[in-house]
Amino acid sequence: MEVKYYEDFEVGAEEEFLGSYRMTKEEIIEVGRRWDPQPFHVDEEAARDSVFGELVAASAHIFAVSSWMATQMPRKTAAIAALGFDELRMHHPARVGDLLSAVSTCLTKRVSRSKPDRGIVQTHMTLKNQRDEPVMSVKSTFIVARRSAGSSA
Repeated sequence: MEVKYYEDFEVGAEEEFLGSYRMTKEEIIEVGRRWDPQPFHVDEEAARDSVFGELVAASAHIFAVSSWMATQMPRKTAAIAALGFDELRMHHPARVGDLLSAVSTCLTKRVSRSKPDRGIVQTHMTLKNQRDEPVMSVKSTFIVARRSAGSSA
């Protein structure tokens, strides 16, 4: 698989992820029971009486899906480490049967001041459902290897 290095990121460029992720009832309940046991995540009957009207995925579950989606790029990113996540927003609930997909836009990039063999990239990812409604969005900052430490990119 082709690798995407720091030099390959273009500020303003948008990239669609290759994979998609189907939300299942069993997984919503399993993740909800373990990490966020709210009635609307774990009990179908109680969920019907909630503001959502049905089972919905926990935000931790949706964030985990977004992390998996980051591995579904057209090229494998030469990522070294994540530095942080900012402006995490939940826009619409993820429901049983939803098919989630993602798109990412490069916001900024700069060569590391202390380690010139790598750069720091910030992207904005939006996770969407099959109706093209945003489910979650987040700004991610991460370290990416440079193809060549001598590059001026």
